[in-house]
Amino acid sequence: MARKPDIRPWIYKAEEDYRAALTLARKRRDPVPDNVCFSAQQCVEKYLKAFLVQHGKGFPKTHDLVELLNIALTVDPLLEVIRPNVRELLPYAVAFRYPGEEATREESQRAVLAMKSTRELLRERLGLT
Repeated sequence: MARKPDIRPWIYKAEEDYRAALTLARKRRDPVPDNVCFSAQQCVEKYLKAFLVQHGKGFPKTHDLVELLNIALTVDPLLEVIRPNVRELLPYAVAFRYPGEEATREESQRAVLAMKSTRELLRERLGLT
């Protein structure tokens, strides 16, 4: 009998990003929307990678959520419902990491909503509910 892959390290890191996004999103004074968006993107990226690991699917070294989702869809076509959220979060891996562009508070709020609903569905698919 084949051993089930250990996704716990991915989940641990994803949950750390989840908590960071929520904590940072609550900041009223000196808000940090760039970091909220980044943490939200990272959370979903790690959950997608955990899903792929659980199903024995290889993936390239990438932050491209759409690419990761497309691989995940070969296992579970019902994940298509998260595509709008994935597209919302896609640019946040790099868009606001350097000077030149900044996230708005509204973008960070949308990022948190996209992260929450995507996380919920992926946790369900991973049997973590």
